[in-house]
Amino acid sequence: MASLWQFLKRMIRRQPLSFVGLLVVLAYLLAAIFAPWLAPAAPDEIALSERLRPPLGFEGALPHRPLGTDMLGQDILSRLLYGARISIAVGTGTVAISLTVGTVLGTLAGYYRGWLDQVLSRIADLLMAFPYLLFAILMMGILGPGLLNLTLALTFKAWVEFFRVARGETLSEAQKEYVEAARACGAAPWRILVRHILPNIAHTLAVIATLRLGYMIIMEASLSFLGLGVPSNMPAWGSMVATGRDYLLDAWWVSTVPGLAILLLVVSINVLGEGLRDLLDPRLRSG
Repeated sequence: MASLWQFLKRMIRRQPLSFVGLLVVLAYLLAAIFAPWLAPAAPDEIALSERLRPPLGFEGALPHRPLGTDMLGQDILSRLLYGARISIAVGTGTVAISLTVGTVLGTLAGYYRGWLDQVLSRIADLLMAFPYLLFAILMMGILGPGLLNLTLALTFKAWVEFFRVARGETLSEAQKEYVEAARACGAAPWRILVRHILPNIAHTLAVIATLRLGYMIIMEASLSFLGLGVPSNMPAWGSMVATGRDYLLDAWWVSTVPGLAILLLVVSINVLGEGLRDLLDPRLRSG
């Protein structure tokens, strides 16, 4: 706990903007966790008598609908809070699985090299040749809609970046003196990887994982916008933007509010990731 507090103080002193990003991300996370208690109404509650009401501060707004309603009278704030659950769950799930798979395969390929490295590297190169969104659309067409399928569709290609970074870092670390010393002392390969190499490349992987989280949230929103993400009965930010695009002139808030929610979260994650890179990477530390 003391080391965490020291790290936060160093972040506030050296990367104040990143600390603000951290606070925004934590606010989103808490809002998603406590959505059932914070939401003014159920996300699928329809009230046609209250359809297309603007947010507070505009003529016709309703006090119990602070961010307005959509074309079915559904409360936008409630759908926004529940949609945060989907975006954060898909983003963190995809990054967690990709980080684990990519790190394990990358460290093994970088340490043992040989045929294992050749096979895994060729698979990674093949996947890198496909545009991410088109590949995700293809996988969703095969798997079908659903929260788990959406996470898996994004993971099938997301592990490649972690693999390439872990492989490159392991190749570099494996040539250093401390690894040679561990080998000379008779340490097993798994022990060298887990106890010596992995801790020295963890900061790089942590920064990439933070930055990729924002990208995965955008990918989830893009697929939901196209109708290929979660089922239509589940509130998702991308589908909220899509359903409101026909009402931009008369009810701009239906699309704009979830769009701004995506923008703020992704920018905050990217700012946090950039700050973590400067704080965790010893090669970029100054002072």
